[in-house]
Amino acid sequence: MDDGSSLRTLLVGIDAACERILEPLFDAGEVPTLESLYRDGASGPLESQIPPWTASAWPSLYTGMNPGKHGVYGFLSFDGYDWDVVNATDVRERTLWELLDRHGITSVVVNVPVTHPPREFDGALIPGYTAPEDPDCHPAGLLADVRESIGKYRVYPDEDAADRGSAYADCVRTRGEAFRYLADRCDPEFGFLEFQATDSIFHERPDDDAAIRSIYREVDRQLRETVAAHDPDTVIVASDHGMGPYDGYEFRVNDYLRDRGVVEAERGGEGMPTWATVRDGNLKEGDDATSYEPGLAERAMARAAGVGLTSQRIGAVLARLGIDDVVAEYAPAGLVNAGATQVDFAASTASVRSRIELGIRINLEGREPDGVVPRSEYETVRSRLIGELRSVTTPDGDPVFETVAPREEFFHGPESDRAVDVVTVPADFDHLLSATLRDEQFGPPSEPWNHKLEGTVAASGDAIDPDAGVGRPHLFDIAPTVLATLGVPADERMDGEALPCVEPTETRSYPRFDADPSVETADEGVEKRLADLGYLE
Repeated sequence: MDDGSSLRTLLVGIDAACERILEPLFDAGEVPTLESLYRDGASGPLESQIPPWTASAWPSLYTGMNPGKHGVYGFLSFDGYDWDVVNATDVRERTLWELLDRHGITSVVVNVPVTHPPREFDGALIPGYTAPEDPDCHPAGLLADVRESIGKYRVYPDEDAADRGSAYADCVRTRGEAFRYLADRCDPEFGFLEFQATDSIFHERPDDDAAIRSIYREVDRQLRETVAAHDPDTVIVASDHGMGPYDGYEFRVNDYLRDRGVVEAERGGEGMPTWATVRDGNLKEGDDATSYEPGLAERAMARAAGVGLTSQRIGAVLARLGIDDVVAEYAPAGLVNAGATQVDFAASTASVRSRIELGIRINLEGREPDGVVPRSEYETVRSRLIGELRSVTTPDGDPVFETVAPREEFFHGPESDRAVDVVTVPADFDHLLSATLRDEQFGPPSEPWNHKLEGTVAASGDAIDPDAGVGRPHLFDIAPTVLATLGVPADERMDGEALPCVEPTETRSYPRFDADPSVETADEGVEKRLADLGYLE
């Protein structure tokens, strides 16, 4: 058994971890290993980015750059009105482990989001979120070896499990076991082990305290066993964002824009991407598919919507009868979607395509296939949208948005043209933005808990000066901090800098990453999983 002496820095990603969640666990003595890292090292709140969601935030953390440089803004990428779930080919900058590879440093990376399909580097990688259930790994054949060694390994929890908390805890356990197996095999100097269940449980069961505590206890156990087995010189814990209750409203931005003549709608058309049809489909996770054929009932529902009998109208009647929740639980979502009033993106002036992008896309002539806004009117239209949205208030008279601004205020770099045109940041992240049309601008949040801007970071070990603290850390600072613990110069194009608790290294000009062309994810199992968690409406 390898004594782990080669592992110099271990980066532990705990999705959605923050003080609100960790402090009660510390007080109850539930996670002693984590607590000791916070107690003995340097720690503090970690500011996330805009948008603070998994698919964009983790690439920012592991590249040290804003989405305007790495190119991922959410779970979806858009090509005109077409869309696909993002994957590693959409990340247009060099990752931590790829940069370390240039310096002859071996890495083991387990379960990090948006890393499928994996790219070549010295080490081993099992992809995380947005990968299919049976993903390609690096090197080829790695997953079969891992499963032979540790037993069953899943990217996503078993949806048929009777105990959801146990299914998530099993995923956590296998992350740690897989990492230790690969660390024994590859003898890395850098390791990156990410836990996703700590986020997913809040999207599915935010009030299930027993499941949440069970998951975190397992995270702590895997961290303890990994540290014991491989004795890293330095351990850094970081989250991509925080998590907390949404006590405000759900603001349906496209309904607001529709009332102002900006969004055009159609009844029973294709409208929003059909996440729901994927969610209710009988395709198994991991199957590749790029199309969906509506059934007889869906075609009939679409025809009914065309003459005014929309899903929204049916839903309003069911709500008055008090049975809307029951029907929604059992009604095929594809059927509901087929009969809904939906955004006609090609005919609209501007609209929200994906709610977690936190912004609005203008249907620009020459950029979108059927753009209706002349380029000469782009700034006029954008300025009008910004002005109107800044003045929107809730039914209680409070501002809906903390910030409404041009994309340039948040994103800069060669991939900025992939961003929304107008960025909309909810006040205190207490209001949930929605892209769906419901015929009412406001309603209760469809998810009672969701992402917050403040995550967490802790660092402990030989390379850490606890007395220096972490200052005012940002998500972009994690990559240069990791590099500093390994004595590797950071890329001068990184938007962050090493935290005060580490000895900074010089920066260097690296050639920009020569990314391969993007390829389709085309995996309905992935889309189904994201829809189930509320990431895709």
